[in-house]
Amino acid sequence: MIEIYEKLFKAFGPQHWWPGDTPFEIAVGAILTQNTNWGNVEKAITNLKEAKKLNSKALRNISPTKLASLIRPAGYFNIKADRLKHFIDFLADHYNGSMKKMRTEEPLPLREKLLGVKGIGPETADSILLYALEKPVFVIDAYTKRILSRHKLVSEKAAYHDLQDTFHENLPCDVKLFNEYHALFVMLGKDYCRPKPRCEGCPLHPLQ
Repeated sequence: MIEIYEKLFKAFGPQHWWPGDTPFEIAVGAILTQNTNWGNVEKAITNLKEAKKLNSKALRNISPTKLASLIRPAGYFNIKADRLKHFIDFLADHYNGSMKKMRTEEPLPLREKLLGVKGIGPETADSILLYALEKPVFVIDAYTKRILSRHKLVSEKAAYHDLQDTFHENLPCDVKLFNEYHALFVMLGKDYCRPKPRCEGCPLHPLQ
C-alpha cells in the first residue's frame, strides 16, 4: 500500500486537504459534500459565512427552511439541512457545541456515536474524524474502491470496513499519511480513474 502512496505523491504532490478554516467548518463540509462536488459545497459554505451562520450556536437556532436556502448550492438542500441539524444537536447535547471537546474522545467510541446521528454514514463519520478531529481513521470513498478494485487489489463487492481494514493493517497509524493518501486517491479518481477510465498518463498504470 505504501508503494501506491509514493507513486501518487510523486505524481501529484501534497493536496492540502480538507479545505476549511476550522474543525467545525470541515465537519459541516463533510456533511454537505454528500452526493455533490466540492465546488457546490464551497458556495454553500460561503453563503453560511456571509450570513454569519457558520457556528454551532447559529446553526442550532436557525430555522430548517432558512438553513436549506443558504445551503441550496450543495443540492439535496432540505435533506442536508436536516442532517446538519441532527449533527448540531448531537454536538450541543454531547459536547456543549465544542469540536475541541469532541476531539478529546477516543476514535472508536466517537465513531460509533457519530454513526448514530441520523444522516451520517461511515464515509462522513470518518471524514469528520480524520480531517476535522485529526484521528487516525482512513476514509473510504467511491474513488478509493474503484481504484483498488480496478487494480485487482480488492473485490468489487468488498464492504466498507474490509477496505478500511486493508489500509489500517498495511500502513503506519498516522493521521498525516491517511489524510494525504485519501486526498491523492480523490485526485486520481477525478483525473484518471473515472467511470470511463483514462489510463494513459495515470501514475498507477501499469501498477507493478
